[in-house]
Amino acid sequence: MPGTDAVDVSGLLTRFEGYLRHERGLSENTVRAYRGDLLHLATRQLGVEHPDDAGAPELDDALVTVTIADLRAWLAAMATDGLSRTTLARRGAAARAFFSWARRIGALTEDPAARLGSARPASRLPEVLGPADVVAMLDIAKERCDDGDPLHLRDWAAAELLYATGMRVGELVGVDVHDIDTHERLVRVLGKGGKERVVPFGVPAADAVRRWLADGRPALIAADTDSALLLGRRGHRADQRQVRDAIHVLCRAAGIADVAPHALRHTAATHLLTGGSDLRSVQEVLGHASLTTTQRYTHVSAERLRATYQLAHPRA
Repeated sequence: MPGTDAVDVSGLLTRFEGYLRHERGLSENTVRAYRGDLLHLATRQLGVEHPDDAGAPELDDALVTVTIADLRAWLAAMATDGLSRTTLARRGAAARAFFSWARRIGALTEDPAARLGSARPASRLPEVLGPADVVAMLDIAKERCDDGDPLHLRDWAAAELLYATGMRVGELVGVDVHDIDTHERLVRVLGKGGKERVVPFGVPAADAVRRWLADGRPALIAADTDSALLLGRRGHRADQRQVRDAIHVLCRAAGIADVAPHALRHTAATHLLTGGSDLRSVQEVLGHASLTTTQRYTHVSAERLRATYQLAHPRA
């Protein structure tokens, strides 16, 4: 059983969150996910009844008594429950990160997760729209602006930017007015881990943003409005849910597959590669830390090429 030395283990999970944010530079989404995974371990496997307070003594006491058998049983139970391999892989990663860190700071005398196996995430091809479907959706977004509703102008600008830049929806709602240059057609994006990149976009997206800034955003500005590019009805920064809802509405109105905003990121990457862009450039546009992550879009392009070949070639 892992032991502890003289190091105070109170507030261990809270301190771990600080380590993830400030030393590893992980995104808030990842920090929240890892925290949730460890709370799940505490409730499901360790019997902690009320782990809502990350600094609760019973939570910290339970975490420092975890064994490799506990971790394997936890993952096995989730696999039996039918959780996806992606979720299992992330929860295993959360456990390994936490116990490795706890061992390094002296809260544990040994790392119970050091020999924990890793589930390989499912390798699924991302959902991608065809060029005609994207055009149909963006045309509908533009047409809806004729009614003078400033939110329709916002939704048009959001849809154009998501497809033009391949931004994550969380990155888009974090963009401020001063981050975007419609003359040079560049936008500064703060990505995962606080990494900043500058991404180009095309003329249609620039037109949509100009219309939004000229006619839409001013109509929504309130006394407490900040520098956010995209606003909600009350003048506050638009959130991810509002953008997701808008994309779903546009898909239905255009009569195309109902996709989430992230599908526009996959679509942008695939269309760039299909159009001749090199993998490194697409990696820079998307803000991937590893080229391996970007390479999955080559599989999408290969699938499309194979389908086209089979339809067109006489001896396919």
